[in-house]
Amino acid sequence: MKRIYLHPLPVRMWHWLNAACFAVLIVTGAQIRYRGLMNLMPFQTAVDIHNIAGFALIGLFLVWAAYYAGTGKIRIYLPDLNIKRYVTSMWTQAQYYGYGIFVGAPNPHHASPDHKFNAMQQITYFSVMFGMMPLQIATGVLLWDLDRFAAFIDGIGGIKAVSATHLLVTICFSAFLFVHVYLTTLGPSWLTHIKAMFTGYEEE
Repeated sequence: MKRIYLHPLPVRMWHWLNAACFAVLIVTGAQIRYRGLMNLMPFQTAVDIHNIAGFALIGLFLVWAAYYAGTGKIRIYLPDLNIKRYVTSMWTQAQYYGYGIFVGAPNPHHASPDHKFNAMQQITYFSVMFGMMPLQIATGVLLWDLDRFAAFIDGIGGIKAVSATHLLVTICFSAFLFVHVYLTTLGPSWLTHIKAMFTGYEEE
């Protein structure tokens, strides 16, 4: 098979550090919210670790933005502005995921460094990185220091609205992670795409 250098080292490092932060945030966040049901660690310990991981995630997000904006590779996240062509690509990819892959049909998308994501991945990653991540960071910062941001929180619906938004985005992220992990198993072997995030090379 042809090997393509698809994941540069900075992207791979960011990916695994980001994944680690997400795992820590999900576990500690569940401990904070459901402390009556879970007893993995003391409440204050969960809060402290959650805050540290949260600020680490913010730093990683800024590194991601700087890298992709600085290299011009940010365009791989931007959906095709030709709506008809983009919808057609999405439908073709959906047919592959829903049926074609089970009967041995070839993947209609061929990844390259400048065209890394298929149409469905583009809209998903665009929503995650440009919508959900900023919203999660904003609500997380507000919840981090309720006293400092009390006036602003009251102005946007109160702490219940901020907390509910933070939880809703967390649920969306958790669902995304399950789908993301499943899709990584759909290569020539179930470890192919996972190995690529360590080596940088994808098999076409």
